[in-house]
Amino acid sequence: MAKTRKKLLIVDGYNVLRSGDRYRNISDAAPNPDYDHDAYNRAREALINDVVMYAGGDAEAIIVFDGNHEPPGDEGERVAGVRIMFSTLGSSADKLIEKLSREAREKGIETMVVTSDATIQNTVFGFGVDRMSANGFGRAAELNDRDFDLGKQPQVSVKNTVMERVSADTAAKLKALRDRL
Repeated sequence: MAKTRKKLLIVDGYNVLRSGDRYRNISDAAPNPDYDHDAYNRAREALINDVVMYAGGDAEAIIVFDGNHEPPGDEGERVAGVRIMFSTLGSSADKLIEKLSREAREKGIETMVVTSDATIQNTVFGFGVDRMSANGFGRAAELNDRDFDLGKQPQVSVKNTVMERVSADTAAKLKALRDRL
């Protein structure tokens, strides 16, 4: 059996939220009391959901945000299998993305970075890492939405019993046999 290659998806969180058409206006949607304290929360939630669906079970996924408050060495929290990381004090998400992608490629992990930041794209491309723009990721997420419609009602499977698959004559003989017992 062929060996499955490890894959890693790294998403430049705030860059994608600010430059991706899919997320730019999400925070302007109808009011939601859960997100009143932060205009970006609704967009962040949408991004996390899209990353979960895009990565599926095929790749490990990390979303990196500028944070400047997490303690050094913090591995971030996991949300639906996606690791959420914040840059440390005195560093930026860009540096963390570059570090993660370089380390992954050194380990032979197939890596994709999602960002529209040209500097990061050029840097990670130099490591041999694939890259995708924020709008490219948004289009891929929209395709996933169309393919996996959560509003779709599940179809009830048909129960195929023996009596439904045999001829009427055979069904009558089986019923007669059953009734004699």
